[in-house]
Amino acid sequence: MDPKQMARMMKQMGVNTVEIAAERVIIETADEKIIIEPAQVTKISMQGQESFQISGTVRTEQSMKEDDIELVMEKAGCTRDQATEALTKSGGDIAEAILSFQETEA
Repeated sequence: MDPKQMARMMKQMGVNTVEIAAERVIIETADEKIIIEPAQVTKISMQGQESFQISGTVRTEQSMKEDDIELVMEKAGCTRDQATEALTKSGGDIAEAILSFQETEA
């Protein structure tokens, strides 16, 4: 079907779509961030409800909990930035992050 015909039919059915000029979409869960970049986002309004269609390249990042960062800082005697970097390198493994500081001291 022709895209213009499809748009016309959707409008007749009360479905409106709007393209949103998004560069990146981030969805945060308790354990990770889902990052879609570059993102193509379409806002769809139908029967008083709004929804979004998102497409693009997806990658994930582990979310670091504040308690984990503070524990690494306390046990390793390091700065927040150093603790965050160590947790990132260890994939969120607290023990491995702490041990990484002990290895550099030896």
